[in-house]
Amino acid sequence: MDTKTEARDFLISRRNRLTPQQAGLPVIGGHRRVPGLRREEVAMLAGVSLEYYVRLERGNLGGVSEQVLDSLSSALQLDEAERTHLYDLARNATHRRTTRTAPKRVVRPQVQWLLDQMGGSAAYVRNARLDILATNAVGRLLYAPVFEQAGGNTSRYIFLCEESAREFFVDYELIANNSAAVLRSMAGENPHDPALSRLVGELSTRSERFRQLWAKHEVRLHRSGVKRFNHPLVGELTLNYEAMDLAADPGLRLNTYAAEPGTESAERFGLLVSWALSGQSDLSPAAPTATDQRFDKA
Repeated sequence: MDTKTEARDFLISRRNRLTPQQAGLPVIGGHRRVPGLRREEVAMLAGVSLEYYVRLERGNLGGVSEQVLDSLSSALQLDEAERTHLYDLARNATHRRTTRTAPKRVVRPQVQWLLDQMGGSAAYVRNARLDILATNAVGRLLYAPVFEQAGGNTSRYIFLCEESAREFFVDYELIANNSAAVLRSMAGENPHDPALSRLVGELSTRSERFRQLWAKHEVRLHRSGVKRFNHPLVGELTLNYEAMDLAADPGLRLNTYAAEPGTESAERFGLLVSWALSGQSDLSPAAPTATDQRFDKA
């Protein structure tokens, strides 16, 4: 990703979405030639000169102070994810990396031990390309369609296996939006990652849906929330997830999923856990269904 181009397009997209009324500015005159704020209005709100803001909007973020970035974020009413993205772009524009590290494809044994100890939840570790690098048994079974059809890369599954993904993710449109936004955030953090650039290029070439979402320049922090699945073995699941960085492994994040106790999803998730811990790790015909399991209990 070209940091200068990304910074330019990101600032323009944020300026275009903000109306004078939202910014608390009086609307003077009739027809406006821009969909959102004018450059001079953003400059005034940020407390910088028009010339300086024009320079920033051309993507020249190198050396910009935190005070200016804070003022610009407030003027454009950026949320936390957008502020973080702007700071990432400025940092990478100031400290240009000339070396490229090989994409990380494995996790430390100690991390795998941790995953294996989390037997009551689904857990996995992913990298900035949204490759699932390691899982526990429950995580593997929960995300079995992603492994079977997209090699464990969630973004490829969402955009290149769309028919299956729409069946698997109950809220597919939300999941697709979030996936593109998370990738955009990851690209801001890691603009010199060639594997990430190739992934974005592949998705842009092969998926019209991804191209549309990528062009919006949305960003998102993937930390916690609720995700709904239509799992082939147990049916619909509503699971809470938490995501956290692995401090000793920059770029790797641990995701965990669990059901709210006492819910129908908890009962179904319990079946999934029992099958996973008994050695069932795929969606083979030998795997029991929820109906089979309940019949056996009866």
